[in-house]
Amino acid sequence: MTLRPPPSARRWLPGAGVLAFRRDPLGTLQRLAAAQGDVAVARFGTSRVFLLSHPDLIRDVLVTHNRLFMKGVGLQRAKRLLGEGLLTSEDDFHLRQRRLAQPAFHHARVAAYGTEMVKCAEATSEGWSSREGPIDVHADMMRLALAIVGRTLFGTAVEDAADEISRAMTTSMALFQSFSSLPFAALLERLPLPATRRFAGARARLDAVVFEMIAARRADPADRGDLLSMLLLAQDDDAARTRMSDLQLRDEVMTIFLAGHETTANALAWTWYLLAKHPEVERRLHAEVDALGSVPLGAGALPRLSYTSMVVSESMRLFPPAWVIGRRALAPYHAGGHAIPEGSIVLLSPYVVHRDARWYPDPERFDPDRWAPDARAGRPRFAYFPFGGGTRICIGEQFAMMEAVLVLATLAGRWRLRLHPPHVVEPVASITLRPRNGIPMQLERR
Repeated sequence: MTLRPPPSARRWLPGAGVLAFRRDPLGTLQRLAAAQGDVAVARFGTSRVFLLSHPDLIRDVLVTHNRLFMKGVGLQRAKRLLGEGLLTSEDDFHLRQRRLAQPAFHHARVAAYGTEMVKCAEATSEGWSSREGPIDVHADMMRLALAIVGRTLFGTAVEDAADEISRAMTTSMALFQSFSSLPFAALLERLPLPATRRFAGARARLDAVVFEMIAARRADPADRGDLLSMLLLAQDDDAARTRMSDLQLRDEVMTIFLAGHETTANALAWTWYLLAKHPEVERRLHAEVDALGSVPLGAGALPRLSYTSMVVSESMRLFPPAWVIGRRALAPYHAGGHAIPEGSIVLLSPYVVHRDARWYPDPERFDPDRWAPDARAGRPRFAYFPFGGGTRICIGEQFAMMEAVLVLATLAGRWRLRLHPPHVVEPVASITLRPRNGIPMQLERR
């Protein structure tokens, strides 16, 4: 096979590619794909970064040839917060840790979490009854998702620490955003700058919460059947039958505890935003929820919440929490007939692909009917990949979807949320796709 050289990068001045990406990462990726097609390349400083935007090319990187790639620069840097957890670890260590955690996410166990998810959502609804004035729905979804993860996966009530955890996460995100794609970012993050000192303080606060949780469970190590019990009791297959150290446990708990609630909360916040802007969709969702009548909300109700699930899927199409996935090529690679040198950074962007008119006509339109079975069947598998794919697909995909649907149904059964003017809502592409300065909304009881 004769390989073409990679497409020529636009002739930016040194650093201009980095600056463009820092100013507008989402727009920069969209413009690259529009200008250069399914295999695009940009020059970031002295490096070339490849953006692959066809579902077949994405499948090859994530599934068919996944062993030819490792995590990209962003997630390597995320180790400063998450350590060697499931999101950031590699190779055999990653596979071992994933096998240990997988039973907590088996179908039957996830279904059992549904009742607790609904209880947490009902507690949020009760809290809304006494609220006056606008709420920040993003902040409220963060608290709710944190409570759900704490109670279902770790058997722990974390509501009292929710605000502190949220502030620490926001501080951590801000550091990654401020240094994103800067040359020598790894060095800058280790200098005693104000931003790095704030990050160190935020990480220390998060560590205190997680290590306190681990210490309490070590003092009472009975198997409660949740994820933390599985990790505490897990043993290596070596002669010493060693268990995880507190540091290993910290990394896994930090990853699932924090990354898990962050992504679902963002998805829910964007869903409320889109519903407020599309009352016809909101009416159909309310009708479906109301039709449940006396059927209790929980995993058993999911088959009757098909439109609600379609609403969540369409929201994550437009605002995927994981807006870009980065990989580094471990060997020379070819994509679409183009040569990609060893060591190159390869980007796969759900945000870009999910807005491609080839797969989604009128792609900026919010249309949950795109997720009707016939419509879904007409699209390639990796035209939609909010949870990644292959061996690194998000371990909590089923958990997150059930959580989003049940939370949305529980709250929408009792409330309408209206955008509170004059706030302008816009996405911020940090580690996840958050709304800048939250989403102020006015509560209306149904």
